[in-house]
Amino acid sequence: MNGLAVFIGGGLGSLVRYQFGLQVLQFGGMSPWGTLLANVLATALLLGLLSHQSSLEVASKWSGPIVLLLTTGFCGGFSTFSAFSADTLQLAQSHGLIWAAGNVACNLILCLVFGWWSWAAFQSS
Repeated sequence: MNGLAVFIGGGLGSLVRYQFGLQVLQFGGMSPWGTLLANVLATALLLGLLSHQSSLEVASKWSGPIVLLLTTGFCGGFSTFSAFSADTLQLAQSHGLIWAAGNVACNLILCLVFGWWSWAAFQSS
């Protein structure tokens, strides 16, 4: 049952990520922007909230498969390390190492900052 939940959540997250990426490109953004935004959203809005919620006693109503569907499945499918890696390599080739390093720094710092912020915000509520 847990594996099926991760499978379904991953598929849904991947579809949402695909549509999200198309929207960013439609507005004239580069691929790294879409990847960065998806990673930050998955970290801050989804994992921060869901990790906090799943640790509460109230969350005992949530079954393990639902939490796995939303976190490992959906968030894992929505965020994308492989696209981040490909974007970074392409930036290094097309714009140089400074742009590539900036992409790495932005992804790492923004995901950690917004993940921590999201966690702290839900801890106080």
